[in-house]
Amino acid sequence: MKIAFVGKGGSGKTTLSSLFVRHLAATESPVVAVDADINQHLGVALGLTEAEAAALPAMGAHLPLIKEYLRGSNPRIASAETMIKTTPPGAGSRLLRVREDNPVYDACARQVRLDPGEVRLMATGPFTEADLGVACYHSKVGAVELCLNHLVDGAGEYVVVDMTAGSDSFASGMFTRFDMTFLVAEPTRKGVSVYRQYKEYARDFGVALKVVGNKVQGPDDLDFLRQEVGEDLLVTVGHSDWVRAMEKGRPPRFERLEPENHRALRTLRETADASYTRRDRHRYTSQMVHFHLRNAESWGNAKTGADLAAQVDPDFVLGEPVAEPVAAASR
Repeated sequence: MKIAFVGKGGSGKTTLSSLFVRHLAATESPVVAVDADINQHLGVALGLTEAEAAALPAMGAHLPLIKEYLRGSNPRIASAETMIKTTPPGAGSRLLRVREDNPVYDACARQVRLDPGEVRLMATGPFTEADLGVACYHSKVGAVELCLNHLVDGAGEYVVVDMTAGSDSFASGMFTRFDMTFLVAEPTRKGVSVYRQYKEYARDFGVALKVVGNKVQGPDDLDFLRQEVGEDLLVTVGHSDWVRAMEKGRPPRFERLEPENHRALRTLRETADASYTRRDRHRYTSQMVHFHLRNAESWGNAKTGADLAAQVDPDFVLGEPVAEPVAAASR
């Protein structure tokens, strides 16, 4: 399953996504966690030191390698230089799989040991001083979108992405790349404003959306969220001494997380697992193509000097076998 955590800045989005990743790892599930937020905090939330998190390889810095590997022998893609963030796979493309080893993971992912379990962690990389005034952060997130377009995952396999805050998540078609989107909202007017935006934007694309109420302190907070988001409210999370200790860099064993919060995480997993049975691979692929054609016409053709519409393989559906054998995607 591909799962996104979204929400306004300060809502607790990264904290909730890190707890969910820990929950999955504790059950020995294969997990790829991706920090796609402009503020790179997921590594620290998963127990890395600030120095270790800063040393994570930036996916954006390895974009040429990613493109060259994913292109494979796809005859519709003349060169890696003509690939953009939305380029869809086709016959001959190499696909990524959650459980395998491959050059993309070698360059961009690091194993993070938890208590218990471990996950693969990838990060877009921070917005640096060199980017100021000359770059858009969404160009960095493009590496994530390209990988998601080429990633095949099965039941019991998880890709968890901590998205950039607020409605910036809609600056690309990446918001349609997930089986389930969990929106973290505080019980305030500002807290639910992002929910309203997300709900409106996502409606036309069939995005599965559920709300996780965070920092809920009593019945009045709960009633407020129920009135504002209705049946989209899935679970709520209140104060957590475990999270407070984690934020100080001294988390206890994960098994000591409060029972009610363990129950909330199990509900998130059950909801994500159920979304897999509703997966529509044809719609997923058609949405991928839709955003690729829009980007090609808007800026991609001019930037690459190529007709990027020709990259679309009309017979390809992500999840079905491609011409390249599976063994070619591993080392």
